[in-house]
Amino acid sequence: MSYGFLDALATPGVRAVQAAMGSDKTWANFKGHREFDRIGPQEAAFIAARDSVYMATVGETGWPYVQHRGGRPGFIKVIDEKTLAFPDYRGNLQYISIGNLSTNDRAALILMDYPHRARMKILAHVEIVLPEEQQELAEKVLDPTSKAKVERIILLHLVSFDWNCPQHITPRFTEAEVNEAIEPLIHHVEALKAEVHALREQLASANLTPDSV
Repeated sequence: MSYGFLDALATPGVRAVQAAMGSDKTWANFKGHREFDRIGPQEAAFIAARDSVYMATVGETGWPYVQHRGGRPGFIKVIDEKTLAFPDYRGNLQYISIGNLSTNDRAALILMDYPHRARMKILAHVEIVLPEEQQELAEKVLDPTSKAKVERIILLHLVSFDWNCPQHITPRFTEAEVNEAIEPLIHHVEALKAEVHALREQLASANLTPDSV
């Protein structure tokens, strides 16, 4: 049966290690069908909620390079069921990922949802697009309210994706997520403070103190 993500990565070396570890039988007897070569509603919703991505490329020296890219939630756009895109902002001017992609257009990406311990892995061919060359695409991808310098658009042509087991994902929360979680507590504390203040004023108007009540 097809397992698109694993099929793309199962080199002879990988298969040799699987055989040595005894896991080759697991995949040889796999009964499912996991091509995962199209973005569906579940994946689109997951991607739309992300505010960062880790992207790995490989250079001519053979060294892999992993780069973090971030933005507001939803900065990665689902263009269609086979295409993703996100703006590439000016960084430290090393251009390692872009240089790697100029000779090898393959990339592996990991999108994390730490609070819910979910991880989506993506394999894609990358196309570098200048915003001024594809205005329609730029209008879909770029955030007009952002003042950050966009140098290019990273266009991802999906090969396959997969989901990871959550077993070793440690939950982490952004400042915005923490603020949202504690907002009801803050309102409750403010209400209690207001109630205490009102009671103190009532006691003061009656010439009483909390100790005398």
